[in-house]
Amino acid sequence: MIDNNPWGCVAYTSAGKNVAAVVRGSEYYSGKIVYENGEAKTVGQISVKAPTSAAFNTDITTILGTVALGTAMGGTPSHDSSEDSFSCTLKAHSSNGENFNVTFKRDSVTVSSYESDSILTGIESWADTVALLA
Repeated sequence: MIDNNPWGCVAYTSAGKNVAAVVRGSEYYSGKIVYENGEAKTVGQISVKAPTSAAFNTDITTILGTVALGTAMGGTPSHDSSEDSFSCTLKAHSSNGENFNVTFKRDSVTVSSYESDSILTGIESWADTVALLA
């Protein structure tokens, strides 16, 4: 989105600084490590939330590899990826001068902070061309 700019957004100047047409506003990645004992009973869990996907992957790997945590929990750790989620909000500047946000989550795409219906129509038209979103 940021590099390809499929929505036809334009760069602008704000407070004397140049701002790209589409910029990353905020993002996070979250998931869970579950600890099970010898009878496959859940004896503990650790929730993980990280600011980037790379940090999330590093956190998961580090937690899974920390023997002391498994010992303290009394079980064997596993990453329950069915619980993974993410959110990434892009801030965009329409050619009509409006700023708006598009938030991507595991199960939804949300457009917010816009006034002109043409912005929503443009995002919906683009989404119809993306197989995973159509």
